[in-house]
Amino acid sequence: MRSVPSARTAARTALAVAASAALTLGLATSASAATSTRTVTDGGTTYNLSLTSPGTAAAAGQVITVSGSGYNTGQGIYVSLCVVDGAQGANKPTPCLGGQDEDGSTGASHWVNNTFGGLFANSSRFGTGGTFSVQIYVKAALDDGSVCGQDVECAVVTRADHFDSEDRKYDVHVPITFQ
Repeated sequence: MRSVPSARTAARTALAVAASAALTLGLATSASAATSTRTVTDGGTTYNLSLTSPGTAAAAGQVITVSGSGYNTGQGIYVSLCVVDGAQGANKPTPCLGGQDEDGSTGASHWVNNTFGGLFANSSRFGTGGTFSVQIYVKAALDDGSVCGQDVECAVVTRADHFDSEDRKYDVHVPITFQ
């Protein structure tokens, strides 16, 4: 005769599995997050920029959440995975995965801008204190055929939007590796 587990035993097993999964997810998320900071002065105002993104991602691609604070709400930014060369603000992060993604088809970049944010695909407005939290798609192979970590150094970045694209003050880099 086969014994049937009690409802109590089944509930305990389910709770243990759920707790284990939650703990694993929590550890993976917190262990893989990376933050980069930068202090800039623009127009006589000092901004303490902070950018947080996962430090690792799947090489084949995945959607990640990127958050920031302390940004100048009068200066729009792009959030994307880009090739970086040198320190933050030294050289324009480019090329970027997905380019400008104006139609929102790749999800590889997000535009944060208080004038036009929310009116176009993959765009939003800053929150209080120059904050944002957006999702972007990242992968190791860029559109030009180069591979992050093999051919080029890549990072999740913010950079000034197309209204001031040569302004390097809002460049913040969070290095990312692909597995």
